[in-house]
Amino acid sequence: MKIEKLNENQIRCTLTHADLAARHLKLSELAYGTENAKSLFRDMMQQASFDFGFEADDIPLMIEAIPASADSIVLIITKVEDPEELDTRFSKFTPFGESDAVHESPFSKLEGAEEFLDLLNKVKEAAAGAAQAVEEKKAPEPAPAKLFSFENIDRVIQAARLIAQMYQGRNTLYRDPGNDIYILALTQSKHTSNEFNKICNMLSEYGTLERVSGSVLAFLEEHCETVISTDAVQRLTEV
Repeated sequence: MKIEKLNENQIRCTLTHADLAARHLKLSELAYGTENAKSLFRDMMQQASFDFGFEADDIPLMIEAIPASADSIVLIITKVEDPEELDTRFSKFTPFGESDAVHESPFSKLEGAEEFLDLLNKVKEAAAGAAQAVEEKKAPEPAPAKLFSFENIDRVIQAARLIAQMYQGRNTLYRDPGNDIYILALTQSKHTSNEFNKICNMLSEYGTLERVSGSVLAFLEEHCETVISTDAVQRLTEV
């Protein structure tokens, strides 16, 4: 999530698919005020306050959503002195920071939600088109089929020693500094489905099976440290 100050009354926030995936948030949720969307907006405003002194207490806000590329969307957040002058394309919000029992989340006040969702759909369509173009040009590398998270490196080493004799696939170990956990990404490679399922069941005794998708993998590459690439299980047995 990237936040920039445009002027005293306006900030710009750029969100990527990886940012949304990290919060288990779908694009469509931004228009309908889910708990994840509320949490995202609070974090955006808190970061803007911390970084730029952008305070929105007792001031109405409006948001303009703009598809920026195949994998990102830009939210322009503006303080508005006179809400009656807002264009109907924009959102009208209650003052930020008051209890949800009195005021709804800013996202739940979004007017013209259908128009906003049309913009979001354009982002998804562009992303699908880009992915198809890459698919046609070359065969993609096999994506990790399973992700396991571990609370510390000792648990990862124990798990690696358990499966090392039977698992020979491509695998990578990441560290998520934000949550202070380790994530092991494994591919099925040449193993049969039964073999791979057995290996994953063994790993579940030491780690937690996580959801895997293209967005999650992009998040790992962008925001996490690569501890051991390609042959993490094999190398950890040498420790």
